[in-house]
Amino acid sequence: MIRVHVNDPLDQEAMNLLKSKSQLDVTSEHLERDNLITLIPQIEILIVRSATKVTREIIERGTKLKIIGRAGVGLDNIDVNAAKEKGVKVLNTPGASAISVAELTFGLMLSAARHIARGTKDLKEGLWTKKELEGYELFGKTLGIIGLGMIGKEVAKRALAFGMNVIAYDPLVPGFEKVRMVDLVELYRSSDVITLHVPLTEQTKHMINAKTIEKMKDRVIIVNASRGGVIDEEALYNALISGKVYAAAFDVFEVEPPQDDLRKKLLKLPNVVATPHIGASTYEAQERVGKELVERIFNELKI
Repeated sequence: MIRVHVNDPLDQEAMNLLKSKSQLDVTSEHLERDNLITLIPQIEILIVRSATKVTREIIERGTKLKIIGRAGVGLDNIDVNAAKEKGVKVLNTPGASAISVAELTFGLMLSAARHIARGTKDLKEGLWTKKELEGYELFGKTLGIIGLGMIGKEVAKRALAFGMNVIAYDPLVPGFEKVRMVDLVELYRSSDVITLHVPLTEQTKHMINAKTIEKMKDRVIIVNASRGGVIDEEALYNALISGKVYAAAFDVFEVEPPQDDLRKKLLKLPNVVATPHIGASTYEAQERVGKELVERIFNELKI
């Protein structure tokens, strides 16, 4: 029997699919770090989402570990180098949640441009703040997409349908439909709205910072539904206060949950809208993510 442990919630159909294989002994329970370290020597396949941090210590203690499955896109919660050194295969599902993340990105963008969240909050508090909530149309504006992978492409499709001019920066992608590829300097200079869709790496950490914000248009809107840490959130806070940045929209933060002093004061700003890392949190995405990951595991095991 191959021992499989699912440490973060997985779609029920995917769980049923896992349990349908007689070769697999499947357990499912969220274990915090110390308990996971205790159990990991017995595990051959570990399945996680974003909540579990699969550290070097966990991987090195996983003497039987063969596969780490990440039900989602990013791998920044897994020490990929440690896994590679130990010959542990890391599998993820980069395209399964692309539509869900792209739709949320557009929702955040619209909310930032048209004050939807603030208008809702004010109405619920009995306030009629119509005159204070004049916003911007997206039609005719230039959207700069940093990272034109599967999610970035889905965002581009929706932006084009809205009548936006779309430019993008991605050194690995030659082009896509009516999207014009540019360098970062031009993207910062030309974009009315900037949205990020990149992994968190040494190269992308704090790529949006005080210096790069200074290169942007005045009153730009910045959206981050990719990874916390790609934006220097203190620099962005200062730019939101000064008016250099018109509004910002977040689904991810460098600190999650965002309960430290910096994130608390950032979230109090009236020109910030945010959601609690729910980009892939749709029924459709979770079903696709779970099934795709399980199928990839089956292919790897040849069962």
